[in-house]
Amino acid sequence: MSTYKNFTVETDADGIALVTWDMPEKSMNVFTMEVMDEIEQIVDATVADSAVKGVVFTSGKSSFSGGADLTMIKSMFSMLEEEKAKDPASAAKKLFDAAGRMSWLWRKIETNGKPWVSAINGTCMGGAFELSLACHGRVAANSKSVKIALPEVKVGIFPGAGGTQRVPRLANAQDALQMMTTGQSLTAQRAKAMGLVHQVVEPAELVNAAKQMIKDGLKPVAPWDEKGFKVPGGGVWTPAAAQLFPAAPAILRRETGGNYPGALAILKCVYEGLQLPFDTALKVEQRYFTEILQTTEAFSMIRSLFVSMQELGKGARRPAGVPKTEFKKVGVVGAGFMGASIAYVTAAAGIPVTLIDRDQEAADKGKAVSEKLVADSIGKGRMTKEEGEKLLALITPTPDYSALSDASLVVEAVFEDRAVKKAVIQQVEAVIPETTIFASNTSTLPITGLAGNSKRPDQFIGVHFFSPVEKMMLTEVILGEKSGDKALATALDYVAAIKKTPIVVNDTRGFYVNRCVFRYINEAYDMLIEGVPAAMIENAAKMAGMPVGPLSLNDEVAVDLSQKIMKASIADLGPNAVKVEHMALIDQMVDVFDRRGRKNAKGFYEYPPKPAKKFLWPELKTLYPQKKAEDVDVNTLKQRLLVTIALEAARTMEEGIVTDPREADVGSILGFGFAPYTGGTLSYIDGMGVKKFVELCEKLAAKYGDHFKPTELLKDMAAKGETFYGRFDPYGEGKKAA
Repeated sequence: MSTYKNFTVETDADGIALVTWDMPEKSMNVFTMEVMDEIEQIVDATVADSAVKGVVFTSGKSSFSGGADLTMIKSMFSMLEEEKAKDPASAAKKLFDAAGRMSWLWRKIETNGKPWVSAINGTCMGGAFELSLACHGRVAANSKSVKIALPEVKVGIFPGAGGTQRVPRLANAQDALQMMTTGQSLTAQRAKAMGLVHQVVEPAELVNAAKQMIKDGLKPVAPWDEKGFKVPGGGVWTPAAAQLFPAAPAILRRETGGNYPGALAILKCVYEGLQLPFDTALKVEQRYFTEILQTTEAFSMIRSLFVSMQELGKGARRPAGVPKTEFKKVGVVGAGFMGASIAYVTAAAGIPVTLIDRDQEAADKGKAVSEKLVADSIGKGRMTKEEGEKLLALITPTPDYSALSDASLVVEAVFEDRAVKKAVIQQVEAVIPETTIFASNTSTLPITGLAGNSKRPDQFIGVHFFSPVEKMMLTEVILGEKSGDKALATALDYVAAIKKTPIVVNDTRGFYVNRCVFRYINEAYDMLIEGVPAAMIENAAKMAGMPVGPLSLNDEVAVDLSQKIMKASIADLGPNAVKVEHMALIDQMVDVFDRRGRKNAKGFYEYPPKPAKKFLWPELKTLYPQKKAEDVDVNTLKQRLLVTIALEAARTMEEGIVTDPREADVGSILGFGFAPYTGGTLSYIDGMGVKKFVELCEKLAAKYGDHFKPTELLKDMAAKGETFYGRFDPYGEGKKAA
């Protein structure tokens, strides 16, 4: 048999070929054109070899496969752009053929005449699970590492290599639609219960069990290729389907605001496909997949949530030539909720942590946060008792600063007060060696000012976490004016070690994410003051694609924190830094009504005891004369909320605070959930077209205030027909992706 770069093929005495996918120099198997070519060669070779009775397909890595390689996805979009420029008429046809390559290769496996069994040993996502579905048998390991999913909808597309046709022919339609329209991950047991996996066995028995299926006479025919096949639940012409399919688009619209064309295409593929012969159904899926690939949403989401996230995670902004830091120990000073949570995620990455506070009791209280998180994880089956004990053993609480003397990095997470932070900086620098990097987790105080308290400002940097730290995937790395390459590289190495996505931001009040967040919240203040009903503000935000409304978000970050930030802004920048009406609203909320947000169970919302759900504070409508709902244009509300955020992102680019559009986009989605279907703040502008965006800004400014006025940069870009990704090319010299 031929030799392959990415696979080994070993045929045993029973005539079963074990195909092991193990890509050299990659931590995870991914689909590339080369991989697909080799799979096709393996299919042809095993069919031609009379000694081969069947094939077991598995992975030589700890995971099975994460799906498609980002370079393959990028090349498909590049091909589309090139073809559109040369011959628009043939561009869609070429994209259609390229989009169908994987689908028809999996169909070739399914109809090759010899039984194939997929032995799933770990994460099995996207095209990898679609390949498994085309195999005649599927065996999964009984392991926490097994996560089975078709998550394509999360990056703007859908399972276009047979997923929308095979899943609803194996599972009932409702479960199939739920799985694909949400992109949810399944455990091995859940996949078996749905009928997507035949067996779940202990990891050591995985390959043997897969081989046994073939020995037991597994038929090399898919169920839908058998005469008389019936879809689970009876297909689309049943009383149950008559309830499901008319309601499904309405449910989807409720969940997505109609913003995700890929999700709607799943419904169409399933509904139409289940009424057709299988090969015709695959053609229908291929047609919709080609259509969705050409949408702005798919392009923007794939670029930001797939390509850019991977590039940033792999160190796209890391300075070249600086040796990688191996963290023997990390110090965290400040054992309050944020510091304690930072210690937890550090220990969860296997790094020893020294957690410092003013006395042993306070430090122990900080470690108790990790103890609770560990207990919760064990209770939910996400962690074993042994794993929990190992994690907690890595956290050492102490009031003794000298315990930081061998730390590679110290993260300061004390109270947001310049004097308190100055004292901590001096105490830490008195004991750490010159090679140690000092990082401040401040969320409001400029890093350059804090670094003025340091004896070595080139070793000083900001690392801004978001709460809850263990769940939020974004970290802002903030450069002070004197922060050096070693500080930046170490900070990025640390963020990578704790498995978060970094964005690099230059120093400014509020950095990047909080500047955008407070624009969002401030626009809601304007709407409230205008008399827009609070429920309309919150619902318009969700319809625009935001995960939570601005008033709900303000409750989460704390209304009294907004008050403190406003007062600090006025003190530092003068009375015009904050609108008088905004200050009056928040002073009234905090000082008159003691409504501080979720933390005291009353803010813009009421928080009754569980299990009751929160609801908007009824008295909000008494604060300002209310408009009638029919006099408020919901589309305008949606535009105002998205445009004000996007405008702030554009300002940060113009000011040089953010220098890479990938970071503006990824930061906005991971930091506060900016309408993911847009691809992020700058992709929202680019997707609309800068000229059209400027016109929209001018229209909104005329009616709702100067804060909507387009910036000089935007006007210049509109005049020149530029985009952010063109003008601020992230792949330009010195910014090559890793």
